[in-house]
Amino acid sequence: MRFTIAAIGRARAGPERALYEHFAARLSSPPDLREIEEKKPLTVAERRRREGERLLDAVPADAVIIALDEGGKALSSRQLANRLRDWADEGRRDAAFVIGGADGLDDAVRRAADLVLSFGPATWPHMLVRGMLAEQLYRTQSILHGHPYHRD
Repeated sequence: MRFTIAAIGRARAGPERALYEHFAARLSSPPDLREIEEKKPLTVAERRRREGERLLDAVPADAVIIALDEGGKALSSRQLANRLRDWADEGRRDAAFVIGGADGLDDAVRRAADLVLSFGPATWPHMLVRGMLAEQLYRTQSILHGHPYHRD
């Protein structure tokens, strides 16, 4: 399965970017990271709506859409691996993970998602979420291939 990460903002050099790059490089096929910036001065509601449109535009056609949101469903690493495996077994070739900006995701993104996924009830900086997601994708790969990185 090919992975796309559509995310608001451009990562600058620093620990968050380094964390993402570390785990993305460990994947057998690194994700296609599509960074989106909205520079127009907009109200919060307008910015969230515009970001949502641009995030969905960045998703490959027919991809499974996984929106990362604190109000989503918390899955264990094994549950996430199984869900991705099931989609691949159904013939889904692409999975797109969508990460909103500081103001969160537009409702249209949540409605379009096949899964709204949470990394817990805490609010995480959207740049840090990229690294956390890359680690979970590596962990998923390890689970599905029987690699000892993930321990039950």
